[in-house]
Amino acid sequence: MEGIIALEDGTILRGRGFGQEGWVAAEMCFNTSMTGYEEILTDPSYRGQVVALTCPEIGNTGINPEDEESDRVQAAGLLVRRLARRASNWRNRESLEVYLQRNRVPAVEGVDTRALTRKLRTQGAMKGVLATNGMSGEEAVKKAREWAGLGATDYVGEVTVKKSFEWDPEGKDFPGKLGNEKKKMPAIRHRVAAIDCGMKRNILRLLRAEGIQPVVFPAKAKSGEILQANVDGVFLSNGPGDPSVPTYVHATVRELIGKKPIFGICLGHQMLAHALGAKTFKLKFGHRGGNQPVKDLTTGKVSITSQNHGYAVDPKSLPAGRAVMSHVNLNDGTCEGIRLVSGDAFSVQYHPEAAPGPHDAAYFFRQFSDLLDGVKKKS
Repeated sequence: MEGIIALEDGTILRGRGFGQEGWVAAEMCFNTSMTGYEEILTDPSYRGQVVALTCPEIGNTGINPEDEESDRVQAAGLLVRRLARRASNWRNRESLEVYLQRNRVPAVEGVDTRALTRKLRTQGAMKGVLATNGMSGEEAVKKAREWAGLGATDYVGEVTVKKSFEWDPEGKDFPGKLGNEKKKMPAIRHRVAAIDCGMKRNILRLLRAEGIQPVVFPAKAKSGEILQANVDGVFLSNGPGDPSVPTYVHATVRELIGKKPIFGICLGHQMLAHALGAKTFKLKFGHRGGNQPVKDLTTGKVSITSQNHGYAVDPKSLPAGRAVMSHVNLNDGTCEGIRLVSGDAFSVQYHPEAAPGPHDAAYFFRQFSDLLDGVKKKS
């Protein structure tokens, strides 16, 4: 079946459709990672977006349930240059094509992903339509222009859990045991409320690997409910959409600041900023890939990081004397981290938990554990 990509500026790209037959309207974005397509597809932060992968061949390692970051494909659609018809990895359990069919996600191969990436880098993120159901190019362009955009939907409300629970690596909620993971886990030293705005499974694994027991809460949980759970700290997860939309998370975090140590990642970083009264803005084409250089402004150390975000915190809007920018992106100078002057809350815009790597920034989980240790010693 034919597949088409239509952008709001009238551009139409044609290829071969695979996966689910149908169409979706979404924001078009690209990811420059060379590995990790399964983690990308199942990352809840991609809700409402069609992802074009710049790596020229996708699917050659197949699909393995242990590599999923959530319980379903979260991206609205997938665009690749070439789909590998044969997976050649011993961990493979299912082909990418069958996986997308089973998850009812449309995809297109055979288009010039390099040309699309150059267009998005030059002109900025665009609304678009991916169609594999015979829709005409003209109709697809019309539907792309009519789509309301990311800011019109509360995607956090779509992907968050329905009720709170204590995470068990052997349990059915956020499963994700990796090999002998359970044997390597240290004794539990802290209980932390993990506010789920679209959390990736590897975050929970890495928290637990530092002796932290995650207690997962829905994004709409109130601060009183979280404090009554007898937790030592609060973790703010990654997630999808415009960070200015889920104001209920802003309010909850605002009430938790100063009461418990806080660590935020990606959207969680933006939630902490909004709770402090700061502002966020939309990037021209976002940061999505595994090779973003970030400098720690305290130590001068540079890490190569995995990123997936289309918005950034305006550091000039941070409250003077209360919070400062702690990390900066060396490509474009945008804010990649903040910390409270009091030292009891910090966040980063990127993904220290990235399962495919790089792992330069994984030390933040130990830093959070050390912060909890220090607070406990003082009490």
